[in-house]
Amino acid sequence: MAQSLSEGVSSFLVMDVLEKAQELEQQGRNVIHLEIGQPDFATPAFISEAAAKAAREGNTGYTHSLGLLPLREAVAAYYEREYGVAVSPERIVVTSGSSPAILMLFMALLRQGDSVLLPDPTYACYSSCIGVAGGKCVFLPTREEDGFQLKMSEVAAKRDASVRAVMINSPSNPAGTIIPDEDLKELCSLGLPIVSDEIYHGLVYEGRASSALQFSPDACVIDGFSKRYAMTGWRLGWMVLPEYLMGPVQRMQQNFFICAGNAAQWAGIAALEHGKPETERMAAEYNKRRIALLNGLRALGFGVSSAPVGAFYILANARHLGGDSLALAFDILEKAGVGCAPGIDFGPGAEGYLRFTYANSLENIEEALHRLKLYLERRS
Repeated sequence: MAQSLSEGVSSFLVMDVLEKAQELEQQGRNVIHLEIGQPDFATPAFISEAAAKAAREGNTGYTHSLGLLPLREAVAAYYEREYGVAVSPERIVVTSGSSPAILMLFMALLRQGDSVLLPDPTYACYSSCIGVAGGKCVFLPTREEDGFQLKMSEVAAKRDASVRAVMINSPSNPAGTIIPDEDLKELCSLGLPIVSDEIYHGLVYEGRASSALQFSPDACVIDGFSKRYAMTGWRLGWMVLPEYLMGPVQRMQQNFFICAGNAAQWAGIAALEHGKPETERMAAEYNKRRIALLNGLRALGFGVSSAPVGAFYILANARHLGGDSLALAFDILEKAGVGCAPGIDFGPGAEGYLRFTYANSLENIEEALHRLKLYLERRS
């Protein structure tokens, strides 16, 4: 019997760690969560009020499948303002978060058996979306000293007739690093569709993250509100697509999701038009946490040769503690009460690493480092 599509979707291991942590908390244990990329800030009040106002005024029905035109215009204005790139609202699709966007994009882009080139390590859920869409993942090993980012030479060496797209993520999950402009420009010149996940734009602490649209008007760009606006539960994102993909993606949106939430879209307009001071405030606080966690992990003996400069993650080399990152993550959780993500969740290239997030308070980060210190002392 042929297997169902769901059988090809592997477990998201960081969620396994989170759910075990929640079990421990139900038993009365105190757990510090450094495993899940969940901002600890509340959504800014003016954003929530925009949604409440929309609901009070009766904006609770279906919208256009591509999203409210004022929101798509606000997204277009964002690209002009931040990157100097002109994007038509007719090339923008508003989605219920970035995950449905990634799924629909690969379903529109891939034919059965097509390949997608991805860095190893990379965000765990890309491979599930590609697999459900009928594609195959070709993981390209990356180097820690390069920030675990793809290089043009590696991509060119693996390109063949089956390769349909290249997937990139900058700032990246799990490493928090940025693709240098010269590398991004080279990747965009390949002549292959570039799928660029830019969900962590706006959370950059050193340098600047460029959009793939600055180097290729036909890049497929995914972004959203979850991370920099602390709106994870609002489930609101968007895509910028070349014209040839708009029809197929819109049909899938109509069939599978209909539209993103109406009131949430009005919240998105408020975020884009007035949210920059709040995102800058949150980014400044994340940066303090980044420095504290990075220095603390290094002092404890974890290797981080390429420091994160964006997002809110640190991918730390823990191979001196063993080669099974999943077992190590659960052991730290059980014995130290600190949640962290196993590197293997992000690909074989991250086995032996642990991902820690600094989307938690400075006080909790300092306590987590203390607990890790005691844990390591007991191990030795």
